[in-house]
Amino acid sequence: MPAIPIFQVFGRSPIRPLQQHMQKAYECCNELIPFFTASMREDWVTAGQVRQKIVDLEHAADSLKRDLRLHLPKGIFMPVQRSDVLELVARQDMVPNRAKDISGIIIGRKMVFPERLKALYLEFLQRCIEAAHQAYKTISELDEISEAGFRGKEVQIVEGMVNELHRIEQEADQLEIKVRQVLFELENEMPPVSVIFLYKIIEWTGDIAGYSQRIGDGLQILIAR
Repeated sequence: MPAIPIFQVFGRSPIRPLQQHMQKAYECCNELIPFFTASMREDWVTAGQVRQKIVDLEHAADSLKRDLRLHLPKGIFMPVQRSDVLELVARQDMVPNRAKDISGIIIGRKMVFPERLKALYLEFLQRCIEAAHQAYKTISELDEISEAGFRGKEVQIVEGMVNELHRIEQEADQLEIKVRQVLFELENEMPPVSVIFLYKIIEWTGDIAGYSQRIGDGLQILIAR
């Protein structure tokens, strides 16, 4: 007779809501690719439409986060620490928040990247979004880990995925250094205020990869206890 998962006996599992939230977080930041494709060619109508998608996805992620917090069991019959689940969803939520922040400044100020910076920034952005995608893939394994009792081959697979996430984040860090260097070389040719905001955009873009790495770290903590 197959074992009945303990959540089916004692309450709602937080695992599926966590996965749904991370899916929305990834979908949200992934919209930055078409957003920047439009904004870099100064197609502000399309950029505005994509920006609205980002806002809608961020709101959807917020709704999932609130629902998870409200319905998370408080009893003792949980194979994971309640505090670890809350911390993990908070880390996940930073990803769509940053996507909304980035697109908000770009659309609000009608910011256009210098020609010399465009291709390199897009490469950097893509790597950061790949980190978010890797975090999403890793979180997607959580139900398999739970069914395996948080041990065995499934845990080893996730450990490997987290290691890959760290590698992607390190590559994003190196690209961020290159982007900052090019911007530094262009500073004297640009209005100072534009330079300040571009540095902020670069920092926030890097945050997507950094927060994604923290999601992987949080998952390791959750399954280790």
